[in-house]
Amino acid sequence: METLEQTLRSVLQPITHNLPKPLADTAATLLGESCYRSLVHNINISDATCMKLAISKALGIAIVGASAVVKIPQLLKLLNSQSAEGISFLSYALETASFLISLMYNVRNRFAFSTYGEVALIAKQNIAISVLVLQYSGKGAAGAVFVAGLAAAGYAMYSESITSMGMLQYLQAGAGLLGVASKLPQIITIFQQGGTGQLSAFAVFNYLAGSLSRIFTTLQEVPDKLILYGFIAGFTLNAIIAAQMVYYWNSPKSKATTQTKLEPKGEKAAKQALGANGQTSGVSSGSQRNKPSTRRRG
Repeated sequence: METLEQTLRSVLQPITHNLPKPLADTAATLLGESCYRSLVHNINISDATCMKLAISKALGIAIVGASAVVKIPQLLKLLNSQSAEGISFLSYALETASFLISLMYNVRNRFAFSTYGEVALIAKQNIAISVLVLQYSGKGAAGAVFVAGLAAAGYAMYSESITSMGMLQYLQAGAGLLGVASKLPQIITIFQQGGTGQLSAFAVFNYLAGSLSRIFTTLQEVPDKLILYGFIAGFTLNAIIAAQMVYYWNSPKSKATTQTKLEPKGEKAAKQALGANGQTSGVSSGSQRNKPSTRRRG
């Protein structure tokens, strides 16, 4: 190990000792002064504590980055097929509520954004998916009520004058249970229908990898058992959904729909979801919902 470190130092230290100040400051902020000096300045890769922290930070940043697009394939499948078959609104509603609570809890505790940033990004995508599921189920008007309710709840939890930190801790404990409960309707829906319908394989397997990585980053950076237990439970149920995805892969009820781009029909559906066509959008999407899909899996 010492020989390897000496070799790396001779190659890397001329670079790490002359990093641009903004880059050096960012790295020092992420790792802390001691670990920055140990890993970057001194190239001490045998420092196990700092190496674990660096890996955790890298995973956290990667998770946040991937979360910006993790649900996009699911959105495209919904828009292009104009069908919500195989997707449980209750599952998305519970998960979004859980994410909203966790987001407010992390923000008010001032935890590092790299440890929870994906919660905010995925919650936004979940809201869009939930609205589409309601629309394609003939309940388009309920989407506005759903969004308004989330906005009101978010404000109430963010305001210290409305929700105390003690109460928010209880809500965070409940968020873990909500996160677990949010997976059960989806698991049951897949089992009952004998297929995954319009569920996106990309989203499912990325969720599985992300929840596993979050267990590691939480152990390293967040001294909060409530958050850790929630991620462990979430990973377990994500693994069940991933197993169902594999088991029902070739099932006739696992709809094969192009999800790499937004097709003309999907563009029209997107405008309807935004309210461009008023209340008629719910009727239109409802009629499309019953048409069989002949598209290939994206």
